[in-house]
Amino acid sequence: MKRTLIAMTAALVSAFSAQSAPAIDEESQSMHSYILLDRTGSMSSIWSEALSSVNSYAETVATVREGEDADTLTTEITLSVFDAQGSLQFDTLRRNATPDTWTAVTNDEASPRGMTPLFDAIGRMVAMAEEDNPERAVIVIMTDGYENASREMTMDGARAALDRARERGWEVVFLGADFGQFNDAESVGMAQSKTMGMSSGTMVESMNRLATKARDYGIDEEAEIEFNEEDRAIAREDDVKQQN
Repeated sequence: MKRTLIAMTAALVSAFSAQSAPAIDEESQSMHSYILLDRTGSMSSIWSEALSSVNSYAETVATVREGEDADTLTTEITLSVFDAQGSLQFDTLRRNATPDTWTAVTNDEASPRGMTPLFDAIGRMVAMAEEDNPERAVIVIMTDGYENASREMTMDGARAALDRARERGWEVVFLGADFGQFNDAESVGMAQSKTMGMSSGTMVESMNRLATKARDYGIDEEAEIEFNEEDRAIAREDDVKQQN
């Protein structure tokens, strides 16, 4: 009788533990977005819009959609701005920010100035991502002009850095802020499907759409970020290309 009671007690404890133990979500993923934003003087007329688009991206990429488990994806964002005043000026305004710690970026934190050391800035941002070593990452490069001031890294060096990122399965996209010429993007290995020009007035919506694509990539390792005809129409890319 005593052995029977012990066996029954052990069975009840085992059943209770199984019911009370938290479920392990084997599908849970994490993703880090690295946003590299051109802070050069020519950005002055669209600077407020550019910051608003970054803030909108941060909100959208962290938003759990209908029917999606809240634990499916955890997100972090790092935002760096760059320009040149004699040498590369590279400032990180948000570092490993989660949805709970992200605060809206404002004009008080950074304002346009200087020239465009694009290759130097790409090298710095990729190095930062490699130091973090996330499983999945999206590198977003947003600029309104051509490389004209790099001293630390050549075009080949910037391309090699982005090649390392792409080889790891990270997504890299290049956005022209009211700018539609992609010679520099092509020189560092960017495919046309991963570059897009955005007219002023469309940047917030375009970044929202990018954030949705980034979230899909974060959840599904087979997903890839590419800009389609609808994205380009909403961004009014053709208008930008005609202006430039």
